[in-house]
Formats: sequence, structure tokens, C-alpha cells
Amino acid sequence: MRQFSIVLIFILLNTGFSQITSQWRGPDREGIYPRENLLKSWPADGPRLLWSTEDLGEGYSSAAVTSDRVYITGLLGGTGYLFAFDHQGKQLWKASYGPEWDKGHPGARTTPTVVGDLLYLVSGMGQVVCFDTQGKKIWSVDMMQEFGARQLSWGLTESPLVYDNIVICTPGGSNAMIAALDRKTGKTLWATKGNGEKSAYCSPVLVNHNGRRLILTMTGESVVGVDADTGEFLWQDTHRTRYDINPNTPIYENGLIHTTSGYGTTGSQLFKLSQDGNSIERVWHNETLDSQMGASVLVDGYLYGSGHRNKGWHCLDWQTGKTQYSARELGDKGAVIFSDGFMILYSEDGDVALVRPNSQKLDVVSSFKITRGSGPHWAHPVVKDGRLYVRHGEVMMVYDIAAQ
Repeated sequence: MRQFSIVLIFILLNTGFSQITSQWRGPDREGIYPRENLLKSWPADGPRLLWSTEDLGEGYSSAAVTSDRVYITGLLGGTGYLFAFDHQGKQLWKASYGPEWDKGHPGARTTPTVVGDLLYLVSGMGQVVCFDTQGKKIWSVDMMQEFGARQLSWGLTESPLVYDNIVICTPGGSNAMIAALDRKTGKTLWATKGNGEKSAYCSPVLVNHNGRRLILTMTGESVVGVDADTGEFLWQDTHRTRYDINPNTPIYENGLIHTTSGYGTTGSQLFKLSQDGNSIERVWHNETLDSQMGASVLVDGYLYGSGHRNKGWHCLDWQTGKTQYSARELGDKGAVIFSDGFMILYSEDGDVALVRPNSQKLDVVSSFKITRGSGPHWAHPVVKDGRLYVRHGEVMMVYDIAAQ
């Protein structure tokens, strides 16, 4: 009986974590792609290209990959589109989700969140939209009208968080810092007034802290925590940048929270949550790892990522915040993910590199250059079922990196 109770508690505590089919930066939004069997080195000219598409339009979103589909967003002629491909690269459909951001750095920002037969996205114009996997729009909510969301300098940017029957979005309105929508209908379930700050280009994460579910994200000038079941605003701590840009999803590990931002003001910070999750305190601050939008990964007690003002690739000790090294062999900055014992770095110069985690040096095993596509190299790469998905502007490339 006791064994059954333990199993039941485990299931209840993890409800909401297991239903996601695909989402931003992997199963836990931490840039870690588990359960893969991948090549330990790549050919000199890069892994084998399986297929590509060149008609996505402008955008910086990553692919959302399921067992039978690949979904991605793009901007064409001022309109945002959701695309669906099969695993041979055939386009199955594309569906409009309305006007998309076409001003400074135009393009789609949102990586779709896939839950069963439904997909969710947030446009740069503030629309939260639900589609089914056949391309039919189920519902949409205008965050400007519904919550008084305020537009940002480079368009609202968020990949929606989904758990239970809830879709979380971050309007940053005067009456709704964060809002929970019914994922089947779009109806508002609750809204957190919060701190009154604007949204900050950040995609929130759901964590389980001592049996309590929390939403962690960043707003214009703060890192914040919200009770995931009630919407109660629990705490905030200062995280200021020059343009109120805090785009990197926080990393949670054993009661500790890491945040990083660029623009030469905040850099990286580590916070410790109280046992009940009602407060946090700062553990350390490090200005070296100041990722602009490429995020970081935690591997074996070390943080790896790139800087913004502090150009290059950096490694920090998770517990102390001490800088282990800084290196500039692969361009100045970029995105990082981790899978099957290796990091994959995608620099803003178009380099894609397979890197062995090493707290003493940037240990590059293999690398190749992305020469197709246009615009900034800002999309985060994705690994799924032995394939590497890299998006550069209007082009998405799919590489075979599976071990034979």
C-alpha cells in the first residue's frame, strides 16, 4: 500500500510535465535533449543533409518535432504562417495565424508547443493561437485586447507554456503580468497582476520545487515566481538590462535558479529558493556569461553559454559562479543545446559545432558552416530521433547525426 501511495504521489506531482509532445528547448525547456544515440564526431563538411526547405519566410523560431511531423513558423508578406512537414521533408500544409511582426528584425519568433493533437503559439503582435495538427485554427486570444498587453521594441516574443488544461502566456499588461488560458477554448482561467512590468521576450518554465509547482520567468526588470496552480505572485528579484530584454528561460536545479541576460548590465545570477518556494535569495552574480538570446546549459555542475558584451563562449561553476574559461574560437556568440554527452553550438557567424563538455577549455570535436538562408543566425537548434534541425531565416535544414 505504501509503495502504491508513493507512486501515486509521484504521478500527481509530475502531472503536466509528461503530456508535452514538443516544445521550446526540449522536454524541460533547459536545452537538454535526452535519450539520443548520436555520432561522436562529424565528417569534415558536416553531417549528411537529409532534407531542407527554403520557403519558410522570415523568422527565428525553432522546429517543433513530433514522431510524424515537423512544425515551424515564418513570416510571409506581413502574415504569420504555421508550417507542417512530414519526416521526408514534404510540406503537408501551411496555415495563417494572422499579422506577424514585420518591423525591426521582422519575422516569426514563436516555437510552437505541441500537446497531443493541438499546437499553441504566440505571435509577435500578441495573438495566442491554438491549431489542431491538421492546420485548423481552434481559437485565438488577443493579449492586447484581453489583458492590456504592451508591445515591445522588437515584437512580443514567447513560446507558450502548457500543462494540465492550461496555456500560460505573458501579456505584461497592467492587470496581467501572466495569464492562464483554458487550452481547449482559450477562456481565461486566472491572471496574475504581478509587478506591472512589460513582458521581456522570455518563455516561462514549469518546475516542481519540493512538491509545489512554480512558473519561473523574467519580465522587463525582474526574475519572477508564480504559483502554477493558483496564479499567486510569489516573489521577484532585480534583473535589469538596458532595453528591458530578458529572453533566456531560467534554469532550475535542486532549488537553485540560474538566469542570464545581455546588454552589459546583469550577466548571470544564481538564486536559492526557500523550502516553501515563497521567496528567493541571490547566491552569486557573474558578469562574464551575459547571454543575449542564446541561453545556456547546465552539464555536470558547470554552465556553458556565450556572452553578449562579453563576447565568446564561457563556462561557469554552477555552485560558485566562478568563470572557468572564456574562448572565441567559434565566433562571438550563439545558442547552445546538449544531447548524448555533447553540446551543439550554433554561432551567429553560422558555425555549427559538436563540443565536448570540458570545464577547462572549449573542446571542439567537429564543426561545419551554415551557408544557406539569410539574416541573423538566431534560431536555436533542435535534436530529435537522431536528427539535427537548424533554421536560418527562410531555410530549415535537417541533418542525420544518428550513430549507426
